[in-house]
Amino acid sequence: MRAATRTAMSGGAARPARLAAWWLAIRPRTLTVSLVPVLVGSALAWARQATLDWPSALVALFAALLIQIGTNLHNDVADFERGADTPERLGPPRVTAMGWLPAGAVRRGAWVAFALAFNFGIYLADRGGWPIIAIGLASLWAGWGYTGGARPIAYTPLGELFVVIFFGLLAVGGSYYLQTRSIDAPALLAGAMVGLFAAAVITVNNLRDIDTDARAGRRTLAVLLGRRAASWLYGVETLLPFALLFWLAWLTGRGVWLAWPLLVLPLVVGQIRRLRRAVAGPVFNDLLAGTARLQFLFAVLLMLGLLA
Repeated sequence: MRAATRTAMSGGAARPARLAAWWLAIRPRTLTVSLVPVLVGSALAWARQATLDWPSALVALFAALLIQIGTNLHNDVADFERGADTPERLGPPRVTAMGWLPAGAVRRGAWVAFALAFNFGIYLADRGGWPIIAIGLASLWAGWGYTGGARPIAYTPLGELFVVIFFGLLAVGGSYYLQTRSIDAPALLAGAMVGLFAAAVITVNNLRDIDTDARAGRRTLAVLLGRRAASWLYGVETLLPFALLFWLAWLTGRGVWLAWPLLVLPLVVGQIRRLRRAVAGPVFNDLLAGTARLQFLFAVLLMLGLLA
């Protein structure tokens, strides 16, 4: 049965080289989602105290990247084993479902990434104490639990909330705390802004897979809300950070410098229109990668405003 599924899913796609298959498995086009919170949290810390612990910032970047790589690899094999990756799936090829890499190898790759992240976390825990330990362990659990366990988070309506918390509030807040040994309203606000963009990536993913998810019994927020309401949710997730920008400028005293991210607003509006016109099909893959790029561009301009 699984061999037949792999054949149907391949659709004549050429088998990549082994190294290329691993590159596809880690989903490089969305890895910036894990890097952005660390960059923003560190930039905000520098803006508040005019100094930065560079080794801790770099180690935090590597740890965040490894957690997402582990999550993506675990998702690849877990969805295949649960039967969620079917021939009707519209997303990019998944290496386990396509038979390009053995399930056992992909699973081991995920655990290697998590183990390396844990080792980096030991250094960060020594620098930041128990709050960093708590955030690190929670992030490792979340990376596994997103598609693992008896009730994976990705199969429930909580996916977007999960991302706002772990790829926004905790990631930005933790990076900020690592540098300042404190947490404050600007850090949480910046975390919410970054997390909302990350949640928008999940919303696009779930809109693309809404039909196959419904048939597979996945109760994502898009499945529960329907296409129209989920597209409105995407608009809220990508526009609300711009409204919060004015609050952050007031709290940090950065004033007009934090107007830089507004340059991304026309691109976001165009992306929202594209998504609302899209009915189904692979166009959602471009929208997903485009949303990750918009988050990265927003974050870079936000950093420039904080560091100016």
